[in-house]
Amino acid sequence: MFDLAEGKDYRVVGEPTSVEDARALAQHDRDEFQKWAIGLIPRARPYQDKKGKDTGIDGVLFFKDDLKDPKRALIQVKSGRVSVKDIRDFRGVLEREGATLGLFVTLEPPTRDMVQEAAQAGGYTTPLGNLRIPRLQIRTVEALLGGEGFAIPSAALLMGVAQAERVAATSEQKALEM
Repeated sequence: MFDLAEGKDYRVVGEPTSVEDARALAQHDRDEFQKWAIGLIPRARPYQDKKGKDTGIDGVLFFKDDLKDPKRALIQVKSGRVSVKDIRDFRGVLEREGATLGLFVTLEPPTRDMVQEAAQAGGYTTPLGNLRIPRLQIRTVEALLGGEGFAIPSAALLMGVAQAERVAATSEQKALEM
């Protein structure tokens, strides 16, 4: 039996499980970081598969909470410095696209001005359950990794692609038998 020290005797390759891992992925490949961050949101999917003109939309989450057309929550992911300008721009994207909700994912903590600007976007009241949800929400990668998700209508969990259960890393497995 061999005792191997993680990070010293071997390198772990795979999905980021910490903010440091996420930061490293963002520095290595911003597109892959975007896809990974969108994957932290249940039932969300990338907006476009190919690299191309940036429309201000990185991901989308569909939901239907009334008898009318399905609604959309648009997702924007930022891995660099963020400011209130990013939230203003994203609000413009939500208006242009007629989206119901905006979910903003950032690697860096939002500023007070960003939080205030997001609050000014108003809210959405669900027809089912009559719940009021902030229209534009900001979450850090750290919050998402910690289990703090976005406030989305429960109907969103019934649409989209199935998502595997996220498994937390454990320190129980330390030895490799050969």
